[in-house]
Amino acid sequence: MSNRPALPPEIARRRTFAIISHPDAGKTTLTEKFLLFGGAIQMAGQVRAKGEARRTRSDFMKLEQDRGISVSASAMSFEYRDFRYNLVDTPGHSDFSEDTYRTLTAVDAAIMVIDGAKGVESQTRKLFEVCRLRDLPILTFCNKMDRESRDTFEIIDEIQENLAIDVAPASWPIGMGREFLGCYDMLHDRLELMDRADRNKVAESIKISGLDDPKLAEHVPADMLEKLREEVEMARELLPAFDRQSFLEGHLTPIWFGSAINSFGVKELMDGIGEFGPEPEVFKTAERDVAPEEKKVSGFVFKVQANMDPKHRDRVAFVRLVSGHFTRGQKLFHVRSKKPMAVSNPVLFLAADRELAEEAWGGDIIGIPNHGQLRIGDALTEGESLRFTGIPSFAPELLQSVRATDPMKGKHLEKALMQFAEEGAAKVFKPAIGSGFIVGVVGALQFDVLASRIELEYGIPVRFETSQFTSARWVQGDKAAVEKLLNANKQHISYDHDGDVVFLTRLQWDIDRVERDYEGVTLSATKEMMQ
Repeated sequence: MSNRPALPPEIARRRTFAIISHPDAGKTTLTEKFLLFGGAIQMAGQVRAKGEARRTRSDFMKLEQDRGISVSASAMSFEYRDFRYNLVDTPGHSDFSEDTYRTLTAVDAAIMVIDGAKGVESQTRKLFEVCRLRDLPILTFCNKMDRESRDTFEIIDEIQENLAIDVAPASWPIGMGREFLGCYDMLHDRLELMDRADRNKVAESIKISGLDDPKLAEHVPADMLEKLREEVEMARELLPAFDRQSFLEGHLTPIWFGSAINSFGVKELMDGIGEFGPEPEVFKTAERDVAPEEKKVSGFVFKVQANMDPKHRDRVAFVRLVSGHFTRGQKLFHVRSKKPMAVSNPVLFLAADRELAEEAWGGDIIGIPNHGQLRIGDALTEGESLRFTGIPSFAPELLQSVRATDPMKGKHLEKALMQFAEEGAAKVFKPAIGSGFIVGVVGALQFDVLASRIELEYGIPVRFETSQFTSARWVQGDKAAVEKLLNANKQHISYDHDGDVVFLTRLQWDIDRVERDYEGVTLSATKEMMQ
């Protein structure tokens, strides 16, 4: 890190991160408080307000409101102190691993939110594994300390054991549940007190000189103060001190304790991201590494979201800018189609509102409205043919066939399905024999989401039915061997929306048979999303 040139100030102040958590650990509340502190929304509670305000900005679709989960990932930018934060929202539901995975390819760090009473849950573990694959620096926020929660050492132990990462306390809680008073800030030697009267108010911060400072007794009852001193002394002996290098390499996570709903601990966490968090990172392409300080603009599409505005059939491609200084109206080279593309109305999502982005820098996330030209994995550059790597497409784990209940609407259904395939919401396979489509997803809830969206956005009621196939594999290999496989196994062959050959299987035995009988053919469970 140290031998890299200094970044231009605008890029150096960018902090681009995602929040990962188990459903219900408090991610939405935390996101909302970030936006509140960033001055982006005036009053928290809009996420759960009734009536019109109920349509939170990070929860677009109607289905999400019915189910109360964030299905669609979106990006929000806001300023706080000297930093520009780009928060990329990840779908918090267990069924959305692929979308979440791709979101995590576009950020430089992640905040892991855990519930003080529940500790590390299964979904958190899954998402954490994904961060691990990329050595993403992780900051941990232990939420809901104002409710009965577990012993602080027990929570830290569980994170260290389950996730095999060192944990360094950045703050230490004083009391818990009804008795929760606030925290001792171990990094800055401050006492942070929670304001129970006003949930949106940031409580006071008192500078102290060590835990023996007599000022502490004015704010903390004697028995709690004694317990705090004992625990902090133990923590300093038993747990590693915060080390920024170790954190940036993904081996150590600092942990803050707080209560997002009471706006407590959020400010310290935000300061932590600014102070210690990584600046925009170097990204790998098949050709070379791209550094953020390079003068020329480059970036890649990590998400496509359709129909964000129901009044306009629009699609927005979310682009992570990797390098350079982009200005509105600039012509960029679309590597896959080898065509120039004038980006005339890029959008930035400033909390609740879309705004035209007059400019953006390496590290920023911009939305580019388009009519289907941009797909996940696409690279945009100033002329160089780069292909960003590490944005995989996973083989779906669940397959169902789909038909329009009105046979006259078959053509429209095809269009809707292609749209969802390009958006990355589902895999769509067209079998070589017979009519209809087979849709593949990673989690069962996605079938409901798709049916609801096809009806809502295209006016086509559909039926999903069980398919004889249970999994799909991309076919790769030399031409003659692939031809031989195609001719002998027509009933298993289909094509994805890019026209690539896919082998649909019923049993593991099908996969073993192909690998045994067809030399020179490989069946792959992932496909790199590259041009």
